[in-house]
Amino acid sequence: MSASKPDRSRRFPSVVLQRSSYPEYLRIAEILRKETVGGILLLIAASIAIIWANSPFADAYFAIRDLEFGYEPWHLKLSVGVWASDGLLAVFFFLTGLELKREFVAGDLRRISRAIVPVAAAFGGVVVPALIYTLVNLSSPDTLRGWAIPTATDIAFALAVLAVISSHLPGALRVFLLTLAVVDDLIAIAIIAFFYSEDVSLVFLLWMLLPLGLFALLAQRSPKFFGATTRGPWLILLPLGIATWALMHASGVHATVAGVLLGFCVPVLRRTPDGRPALPRPNKPGLAEVLEHRFRPLSTGFAVPVFAFFSAGVSIGGVQGFASALADPVLIGIVLALVLGKPLGIMLTTFIVTRTTKADLDPGLSWWDLFGVGILAGVGFTVSLLVNDLSFGAGSEHDDHAKVAILTASLTAALLSSVVLRSRNKYYRRIDEQEKIDIDNDGIPDVFQDRGD
Repeated sequence: MSASKPDRSRRFPSVVLQRSSYPEYLRIAEILRKETVGGILLLIAASIAIIWANSPFADAYFAIRDLEFGYEPWHLKLSVGVWASDGLLAVFFFLTGLELKREFVAGDLRRISRAIVPVAAAFGGVVVPALIYTLVNLSSPDTLRGWAIPTATDIAFALAVLAVISSHLPGALRVFLLTLAVVDDLIAIAIIAFFYSEDVSLVFLLWMLLPLGLFALLAQRSPKFFGATTRGPWLILLPLGIATWALMHASGVHATVAGVLLGFCVPVLRRTPDGRPALPRPNKPGLAEVLEHRFRPLSTGFAVPVFAFFSAGVSIGGVQGFASALADPVLIGIVLALVLGKPLGIMLTTFIVTRTTKADLDPGLSWWDLFGVGILAGVGFTVSLLVNDLSFGAGSEHDDHAKVAILTASLTAALLSSVVLRSRNKYYRRIDEQEKIDIDNDGIPDVFQDRGD
């Protein structure tokens, strides 16, 4: 008797980008609201930096950015700009690691059928822009180092744009954009760790494992060590996290990698008294919810805007300076990669995945929706600016041209995506009210109950 072939339909459904479960819908909606506020603050901070850097008082801006302070023997005598990129941005990546783990352990993406499309699209949205940039700069070896600049999507910036131009898009597309951005930020951090780390010290890396291991142990055993208190864990874990960050920075590996590792160490499932894992409840939050509640306002309201303020400031040099930047292959490569490469990579990868798994988009969605979100994913800012500084060094000519390119490409992607998504928004506005119908008045829209939640 021959062995039967595996049933592919059990692994991959016939429909992808389906509506999420109602609890997941509420959780994602809350994250989107917070990130949207952070995106607005980011735009304000970046605008002030650009205006200041091109004003008669530009010398004061650059003097503040380049002011150094810290403790030299610990490799921590850094400029204000580096403290913002290496220190404050670690908080942002801590939340990125925490959110990614939450999605794959307890969210809808714990099922491969839901995870495969956004994860594959994220990889496509990284590979294709990197290839486009490399092709443009192939004849210029000194600029090839910036190949990773256009690989990441800025979560806060993109969601802020989405909130302004399209308030009625289906939740599945918003989840898709959020997941895609988180995953490609993680890919960008992996690229930074492997390709932009220099003079790595194994001694400091080994010492880093000590506070990281203690952090993981205490985080996993938090109910036993801290009981029912919600203040104890983060007060004790915070010094361990800072020590992990400091040793990672001293090792030569970019310190923001420590933020992702610490985020992965936090359990996202709450432990019951008998030791069994369980999903957190509103009245009994897990450690991940406690830490997210503490640190997300710090990230969206302070860390990312401050980083944007000290990284986005570039002296354009008027019309002549902008014309000089247009001739730089760095600018050409970044603009083409973000504006064309991102949607091409996302659309192409999604199309391949759906065809190889014999799946289709959810009937309530259109490929035009995915195309608009793909263009919006070309809004690269926070991580792109970080990789840019690592590629060319702050203040260099290519660094300034790359910043102009990142800003230009992000604004172009935002405008183009608004054209596509606004037209789709009109369509979804007409059917939005139908999805809010709750005939049995149980507080859950009937459209979610129809799918068996």
